[in-house]
Amino acid sequence: MKVTEHRVVTVYNESGVGYMGAQAYFDKSTNVRSIEAFIYDKNGQQLKKFKRKDFKDVSVSSDAEITDNRVLYLDYTPVAYPFTVVFNCESESQNTAFIPMWTPTEGAFFSTQLSERNITVDPSLGFRYKEFNFTDVPLNKQQQGNVYSFKSENIAAVRNEDEAPSFSAVKPFVLFSLEKFYLEGVNGEVPDWGAMGKWMYTSLINGTEVLPQETVDKIKALTANETDPLKKARIVYKYVQGKTRYVSIQLGIGGWKPMLAKDVDRLGYGDCKALSNYTRALLKAVGVDSYCTVIYGGSNTRNLQKEFVSMQGNHMILAIPHEGNYVWLECTSQTNPFGHQGNFTDNRYALVIKPEGGEMVRTHTYLPADNTQVSVSDFTISPEGALTGSLKRTSAGLQYDDRFYLTRLSADELSKSYKKRFSHLNGLTLKKTDLKNDSDNILLTEELQVEVPSYGSNSGGRLIFAVNAFNQVSYVPVRYRSRKMPLEVDYGYTDSDEIIINLPEGYAVEAMPQSVSFAEKFGEYKAEYSMVDKNKILLKRTIKLNEGLYPKEDYEKYREFRDKIARNENAKAVLVKK
Repeated sequence: MKVTEHRVVTVYNESGVGYMGAQAYFDKSTNVRSIEAFIYDKNGQQLKKFKRKDFKDVSVSSDAEITDNRVLYLDYTPVAYPFTVVFNCESESQNTAFIPMWTPTEGAFFSTQLSERNITVDPSLGFRYKEFNFTDVPLNKQQQGNVYSFKSENIAAVRNEDEAPSFSAVKPFVLFSLEKFYLEGVNGEVPDWGAMGKWMYTSLINGTEVLPQETVDKIKALTANETDPLKKARIVYKYVQGKTRYVSIQLGIGGWKPMLAKDVDRLGYGDCKALSNYTRALLKAVGVDSYCTVIYGGSNTRNLQKEFVSMQGNHMILAIPHEGNYVWLECTSQTNPFGHQGNFTDNRYALVIKPEGGEMVRTHTYLPADNTQVSVSDFTISPEGALTGSLKRTSAGLQYDDRFYLTRLSADELSKSYKKRFSHLNGLTLKKTDLKNDSDNILLTEELQVEVPSYGSNSGGRLIFAVNAFNQVSYVPVRYRSRKMPLEVDYGYTDSDEIIINLPEGYAVEAMPQSVSFAEKFGEYKAEYSMVDKNKILLKRTIKLNEGLYPKEDYEKYREFRDKIARNENAKAVLVKK
């Protein structure tokens, strides 16, 4: 496969330097035949010419990655703006499994005068393509014989907007693939996803699961008292977490083919493919079925494009069939609870690789009712406005994800984290912090003993304070005169709070916030205020936020919804001396 690139980019300020794109990746199977760049000033005068020797040649390996991938890149420091980069590159690769995606625009604040992709193919290889997100972007497609052309012109730059999908989710792009391809010495022919899965199993995975007999005997002994497949799998997963660590190994075919399970067993490390396959091998040894699964991992949800067959994905997890569905295992983590995906691999299409063929499946979706935070607080306020008492909060689902990092902090780091989270509480003192991680039920419980010396204000004999001290939601999206992007609420959740404020001796309530309840399609809010035993204020509060992608016309209504919540969160009570 030969690739010729001609790229002209004008950079107007320092924010655009990262879009120069004067770089070329290569490895043992890809040769950069020629590479050069030219720099021009705003008047079109040539400032510099760069030949191959002027490009930096560095490895793309990191501390936790071993790879033979390298990059030639132009390290240019601008002397003035604007300037223009003209980049030319020719490369050749033995592999045809990956034809570079084409996107005519590359990011926010990036406009395109002209972008064109021409592809010449052998028709016997089964060339195919599919375009995405071109609703508002002009696309000119042509085919003349074996040459396919794609062109877009005059695409205006877009701004980043609050609560919008990531640019990668909305950018226009075209995917390409061949039905018959070559990958690091392995030929493939995949007309559909079923065939892709079968090819991956047969050519990349099958035969890699053999383990030393000593290890087989050990894992059988560990699971000897269990007959339930999931209970066996829990034991195996814990064993893998204790024995292995993540190291990415991307050498040659190793970028797609897992290390041998026996080598992972011996070395104690591997990448996502290796660790998933090692876990599969251990499960197979104790009679539990499981399947390696290709997926796009990342906190920004990205699907395998199930309507277009091609080599996709950047990560591998493990699927255990259970009651007509799958239990998903993240085998690279030494701390993840068994069966907990979190937002790195949740709610997206993935390819389950089976001997009989591939199966396109959506991973677990966390609903608002799954992503819960339940808080119970009991505070006392003094006549001087000091707040003391206890807070107990239990998080589940993706809210467990959000809070789990606390379990890895030192005592000093934990204190700093809480003080940052509750920065609106001046002088906050943490008398006690206790964290309980229930990994079996995937629950994290925080128990705090706190003191805030100047929480309320006493003026003219009146003590004024906000009833909700520790879980105020004050975020309000910014206002736009002309919203361009759709609205995305990336995940839903449900927060429930029960807050008791014990009144100081000799004081009575003069004014208490009104109970309120309202709902929109984005979610619900409810706050109920009442008196208990004449000396306690009780607040029962619930916030429910619904995940979803909404048209841009809904943004202002969503902003008003969040603003209404924020205004009610700081509702105050007024006490007076009896």
